[in-house]
Amino acid sequence: MMGFFSRRKPAADTDGLGTSLIALRLDAGDLAPAQSTVVVFSPAGHARRTAPGKVACGQGETVFCFHPGPYTVDLTPFAAAPEWGLRLRFVVDAANPRVSQQRFDLYLYSETAGRLELAAFAGAAQMALQAELAQGALDLPPCTSLDEWHAFRAGLNQLMYTRYGVTVDDCVPVDFGEQVDYAAMLQTRARQAAEITQATVVAQATATGERTADTQAADAMRVAQSAAAVTEPAAVAGPGAPATANQAADARREPTLEAASEAGPSAMTPPRATAAGTAAGEAGLSGAASSPSPDQDARALRRLFLELPALSGGLRQLALPEGFEIFQQHQAILLRLNMAALNVNTMPSLAWAAPDQPLPAAVQSRRAAQTLIAQAALDEGWSLLARLQLAGPAQWAPLLDEADRICANLETGLSLRRAAHVPEDMRMEPSL
Repeated sequence: MMGFFSRRKPAADTDGLGTSLIALRLDAGDLAPAQSTVVVFSPAGHARRTAPGKVACGQGETVFCFHPGPYTVDLTPFAAAPEWGLRLRFVVDAANPRVSQQRFDLYLYSETAGRLELAAFAGAAQMALQAELAQGALDLPPCTSLDEWHAFRAGLNQLMYTRYGVTVDDCVPVDFGEQVDYAAMLQTRARQAAEITQATVVAQATATGERTADTQAADAMRVAQSAAAVTEPAAVAGPGAPATANQAADARREPTLEAASEAGPSAMTPPRATAAGTAAGEAGLSGAASSPSPDQDARALRRLFLELPALSGGLRQLALPEGFEIFQQHQAILLRLNMAALNVNTMPSLAWAAPDQPLPAAVQSRRAAQTLIAQAALDEGWSLLARLQLAGPAQWAPLLDEADRICANLETGLSLRRAAHVPEDMRMEPSL
């Protein structure tokens, strides 16, 4: 009798799947579109791909549905040159029977909260591309020759496959020309600079315990004045441009996909990570690192827990060049990554130093910031794996030195995240 009055669960919104939406999470009973692929994750994180149709999953299982594409996105490789970019067309690979877990499946399970928008993926790919170019891992000089372009394409293709599990089908330079809104870009940079300055002042005052009601009121007044000051030039940029810049800046504020997925799709087609978002993202990362939230700490630890074993497995499968010294360095890197994974598996709670000994908010923010440092080292590790897969025998020695640096940053971040209290006179080396 009661069954007649039960409410039916609303169907999953699959509109845009294959165009503006790459993947989304489904529940039991939802219907996956015909041209999509269903990925079912067990409670232990093991994935299996099934045919589309009505979703049937067991207790504790997580189900995602994705469309293989193709997709087209516009990226800006250099933040200082937003008028020039690259147009990428990529597809999600079919299942590779030679590996136990597909890289794209791991990316969905580790970094996607519920929906993977194409615009959010473009922002994440642009951040990875700009980081590689800034560090010199990829080279795209002015007046690029044909050989230099082929070398860049090979590195970009390997980076996208190793980091995200997608295959780049085509990549061509494009001229954005008058599509770049420089006024919105400058407005976003000014707003982000004001927020970072204010967040730093508030964090310092909170750490020293000198905040009063008057200080809080003055801080709120300064934040309001700063926001009003950078919003006034909005009319210069044209209608709708400030909103687009703010959305792109919010998408780049946190170095995780969940934050990037909150940004709306770009006004242009194909989706493009705007230059304003790129410039604001660099400032946003610094602001987020000053006072990260417990949710950021939890997401970063989850990524480390899931991806460190996969990264170690990828490094272990590499074909090493001849030489005992290279073998020793390679084994040492694997051992350090395994110890880092053990460190993550036994990481204590963020909010407690011991039973009945809660930590203040400033200490929790300090510990969460160290988790983000370890997460950044994880991203660099995936990029390094892509370079090692293409490296010749003469390139292995400098790349293993790079791996040593990445492991050092990873170990430092995890050790300071584990420590409940850090001595005030402790020397803090900068992260390289």
